[in-house]
Amino acid sequence: MDFLLTEEQKMIQETARDFAQKEIAPTAIERDKNAEFPYEIVKKLGELGFMGMMVDPKYDGAGLDTVSYVLAMMEISKVDASVGVIMSVNNSLVTFGLERWGSEYIKEKYLKPLARGDKLGAFALSEPEAGSDATQQRTTAVKDGKYWVLNGTKNWITNGKNADYYIVFAQTDKEKRHKGITAFMVEKGMPGFEQGAKEDKLGIRSSDTCSLLFSDCRVPEENVLWEVGKGFNFAMNTLNGGRYGIASQAVGIAMGAYEKALAYAKERKAFGTEIINHQAIMFKLADMATKIEAAKLLTLQAAALKDAGKDYIMQASMAKLYASEVAVDVTREAIQIHGGYGYVREYEVERMYRDAKITEIYEGTSEVQRIIIGRQIQKD
Repeated sequence: MDFLLTEEQKMIQETARDFAQKEIAPTAIERDKNAEFPYEIVKKLGELGFMGMMVDPKYDGAGLDTVSYVLAMMEISKVDASVGVIMSVNNSLVTFGLERWGSEYIKEKYLKPLARGDKLGAFALSEPEAGSDATQQRTTAVKDGKYWVLNGTKNWITNGKNADYYIVFAQTDKEKRHKGITAFMVEKGMPGFEQGAKEDKLGIRSSDTCSLLFSDCRVPEENVLWEVGKGFNFAMNTLNGGRYGIASQAVGIAMGAYEKALAYAKERKAFGTEIINHQAIMFKLADMATKIEAAKLLTLQAAALKDAGKDYIMQASMAKLYASEVAVDVTREAIQIHGGYGYVREYEVERMYRDAKITEIYEGTSEVQRIIIGRQIQKD
């Protein structure tokens, strides 16, 4: 598969890299320390067209390919994975699904402002008793005239505090189990809908995560996504796309940590020479570079298959599985190369290490990815 980038893809990559270094990097440490949401940065990402990168221009998106999106995600996440996940959710989990399965009403009312970056989206699937097993939805929706009445709780929702629009999944027919789940478009401020307290997280602290609470929340029937009973299909198909987004985030984190470790190894001296000249450090860096390149190629392959209109489910899961594990390995070794300096905020690799862990968990744990890959192998 040919991964020579087009001029447009190179331009997108360079634009993302320049923006990340100039606009995101200077405040990354403080925002992580204070768990501060990057309002102005997200606004500027929208102005660049990075919040609806793959959305058709007729719905106010940038109309770019998946490879361009992946490249931009890597550059943003290299500097700050918190900004990366905010961007990923809006692109991979929200605008992607709305464009593909939303009605024209939903596209006009919700997709357009989300694609422009005027509004921010969230994807509310997980619950206290329904994480990896998304079939066990306990949030319910009961039809009442021209409305659906939602009751229940959602957990671990990225952008939960700061989103304007939420894709919410609820059980509309318990007897049908996963075939009785429906997706709804819910707006912040609808009566009966509240956000819980913001979670105090290990990593990606500049992005907000919270629970969502629904108590007789009335949602208009025209806010049903796809059709009643298709919510589980909506969620699983959307998550397939989300996985190359998180793989890109993981690759970006690993790239950032590797670059920090390499620069430090070239400057730090021990036993009379720069530590990069010691075989123990040289071999660590060689392994880090090799793993990152492999993860990057897997991620680009999944993106290229999607752009070609081919089945990319297994490749997206492979990319997400491998890239997330590489991110954890590389950031850990980056701290080791820094020694004691790696354990303090100033040198940033400790933040990257904390950020990396979540990529093995959200949008399908590593264990779930192995199940998906295994089932795809069984089909061959």
